Amino acid sequence: MTTGENSQSAALFELFADDYSREILLAADEDPRTAKELSQRCDASLATIYRRISTLQEHGFIRVHSTIGSGGEHKQLFETTIETLHVALSDGELELSVETRDELADNFTTLWNNFRDNI
Repeated sequence: MTTGENSQSAALFELFADDYSREILLAADEDPRTAKELSQRCDASLATIYRRISTLQEHGFIRVHSTIGSGGEHKQLFETTIETLHVALSDGELELSVETRDELADNFTTLWNNFRDNI
């Protein structure tokens, strides 16, 4: 493992070690959620939620969807993009790899399933 890979893995371990980051990822994996919903779910302030979301977005682990609520208000929904997370211990080193969902592939799969179900 190179120094760059080592520091990247260390940063990811630190990110996943944070309770709020993990709770956000788990809650946003169940269903896309607003920051307010995540705040209530994680028992954290909105400022804390937005800081963690920003960091998770920098790594590509959270996707944002804009939508319009029932009252016509604009809302942002946050969704986890992580498909799998692998941790390996080899030769005295920890290695972390993360696979994220491909939004285009997910959209195609949804489109195909809807098409197939309506035939």
